[in-house]
Amino acid sequence: MRNGLIFLLCLVQSLAFANEIKNIRVWAAPDNTRIVLDLADETDYKLFTLDEPHRVVVDVEQAKFSAHLDELTIIDTGIKRIRYGQHKDSTRIVFDIDKETQPSNFVLPPNDTYGHRLVIDLAFTRKSITSLPRVSLTPHTNQFVVAIDPGHGGEDPGAIGSVYSLQEKEVVLAVAKRLKQLIDSQSNMKAILIRTGDYYVGLRKRMSAAREQNADIFISLHADSFHDERANGASVYVLSDRGASSEAARWLAESENRADLMGGVTLEDKGDMLASVLLDLSQTATTHASFDLAESLLDKLKNATKLHQENVQRAGFMVLKSPDVPSVLVELGFISNKRGEQKLRQSKYQQQLAKAIFEGVQHYAKNKPKVIWEPGSIARLQHRVVAGDTLSEIASRYHTSVENLQAANQVAGHEIKVGDTLVIPAI
Repeated sequence: MRNGLIFLLCLVQSLAFANEIKNIRVWAAPDNTRIVLDLADETDYKLFTLDEPHRVVVDVEQAKFSAHLDELTIIDTGIKRIRYGQHKDSTRIVFDIDKETQPSNFVLPPNDTYGHRLVIDLAFTRKSITSLPRVSLTPHTNQFVVAIDPGHGGEDPGAIGSVYSLQEKEVVLAVAKRLKQLIDSQSNMKAILIRTGDYYVGLRKRMSAAREQNADIFISLHADSFHDERANGASVYVLSDRGASSEAARWLAESENRADLMGGVTLEDKGDMLASVLLDLSQTATTHASFDLAESLLDKLKNATKLHQENVQRAGFMVLKSPDVPSVLVELGFISNKRGEQKLRQSKYQQQLAKAIFEGVQHYAKNKPKVIWEPGSIARLQHRVVAGDTLSEIASRYHTSVENLQAANQVAGHEIKVGDTLVIPAI
């Protein structure tokens, strides 16, 4: 009877704590602090704030607390202290914070790296971490601005190597910083990092940050993973046609987008037809420019590493959807490949990749087509003629005709010269 009672008490206790708070992780981003609670299972919870002093409180139902707070660093996060207490079958966690904030929260299902998670975002900026600064361009120069986006970050490590447990977020940030240094060494170029530390930036926020910084191009860096560990080599992606179409529909449908400037022109005061034409023109120019950039990068990367795909690839990645900033995504290699992981963790190899991308950017910047936006008029796309160009090839690239090209540029025959600038007529 006594053994049966002990068993019953143990059963009741295990049922009371059906869940477990296994770990707490904290990251400081420029405009928020993200808190992640790692849970053993799905849970019910309540989150609220208290004043005098400022606190964020979360009650997690039917959960015991197993996290080790003494191992958690909260310096420069806006969190002064973390406390917890257990009452009956629930756990209360209290975050003492510097100042008032309205937290947002959501839950995430398990993935390859983590189990169930409760995510809490505290929206405030710390003194030593500022928001992304506006690029300061040197007066009287045409600096070429490159937005570099190290993928993943914070609670999202990306792919993880099987030998050294190398995290994708660490590799791409290291290469991004090396690339920025190379670009900033040029008087006519300037680089900005979308992410400067170990924190997560939303996908659309990465894209919008590049536009807000008046970036000429956007390069997102990643390190691929595949179930077959033999896969290796670098790849370069641009936006697929389907991805461009869905983004165009979103821009035309949402008023905040219509009010935004696109290449210096607002769509807000334009009728649906004109807005659609302007957006299509911008996307067409951006698509061609993205492809040219991708080809330049591939051409240089092949001298620095093995290519997984020798041709430019197309995909619907969110970060590539800017309608007026040429955007590419570079997979630096396969972190799931043992040899690839070993190379990606080497400083010399990281510098080698950064240098190849830098050289690709230089080549593109020197030969890039230009879009001329004039107030009150349709934008004019320009193409600079390079060796091997023909009128028919240029017409095909920009979805126009040879006759239209000749008329727009007052060209009587088919002869064009390297270095000439051709105006591309609006479709």
